[in-house]
Amino acid sequence: MARSNSIRIIGGRFRGRRLRFPDATGLRPTPDRLRETLFNWLQFEVEGARCLDLFAGSGALGLEALSRGAAFVQFVEQASPVVRQLLRNLELLGVQEQALVLKTDAARLLRGEPERPFDLVFLDPPYVFRNLPELCGLLEEHGWLAGTAWIYLEQESHRPWFDLPPGWSLHREAVAGQAACRLVRRVKITDST
Repeated sequence: MARSNSIRIIGGRFRGRRLRFPDATGLRPTPDRLRETLFNWLQFEVEGARCLDLFAGSGALGLEALSRGAAFVQFVEQASPVVRQLLRNLELLGVQEQALVLKTDAARLLRGEPERPFDLVFLDPPYVFRNLPELCGLLEEHGWLAGTAWIYLEQESHRPWFDLPPGWSLHREAVAGQAACRLVRRVKITDST
């Protein structure tokens, strides 16, 4: 694999570590600058969090979360070579006990129910993917989100953003080159009856 097929952990206990990832169609790690921005925004939210890394790809976001003290990360990825490398990288870092890698389709997974809800969700699909609003709805409908979960959304910068589900509030947003991202907070909805 070429040096360009590697990610660098930016912060936390594995800071500076480089990890490889295979070539795969649509696989595009979140740029270092956006990752650094995101984890600065989340600096007090990652420690002890249960995280869901949908469209995990290189694992850049989930691995960064583990490096910064996340209690658990569930990685979701469809491509077999990418899944194998994610498993290798978790073993290299010695954090395989804090992670689960599922080889499945994100939408299919989200139509089911989780064992426990997640505090932080990374939703960073390939740019050709057009169903972010549907996945956000599935996260909400099927109990994937803790009461005040954080949701990170990333898409191409030239595409307009969609309306967020009820009870979701925009916290921050940024653009870096071709990537636009949003950090959203779920506000716990309580039944007033």
